[in-house]
Amino acid sequence: MASFFDSFTPREVARISAHGRRVKLPEGWSPIWEDTPADKAYILLEGSVSVRRDGSEIAQLGPGDIVGEAAIVGHTLRTASIVALTPLVAIHFTDSDLKELLEEMPSFREKVTALVQERVGH
Repeated sequence: MASFFDSFTPREVARISAHGRRVKLPEGWSPIWEDTPADKAYILLEGSVSVRRDGSEIAQLGPGDIVGEAAIVGHTLRTASIVALTPLVAIHFTDSDLKELLEEMPSFREKVTALVQERVGH
């Protein structure tokens, strides 16, 4: 499965990672709730999550996937909730961390923008 990091150089991956902080989240935890303000995003390193809209699963994401970015980029409320199916290890980004990366790294901005367009198109 393709990772969000695949298109970045090791140096870019280190730079992206340095903007966030590594966190561990327990199974069953919901770090992102539908219809709430976009204040954080995560890149999953270990574990998997269920993406749910109106209580129904619309996708499962795992290591290398980014979650929570669409609402930050689109300046909207959350369109889905995320529930940890397993214990997670992830990089947590505040909205300002993510906005800094989007401004400073054109490659990051392009990748996130393309991903948001792909997901919103679903």
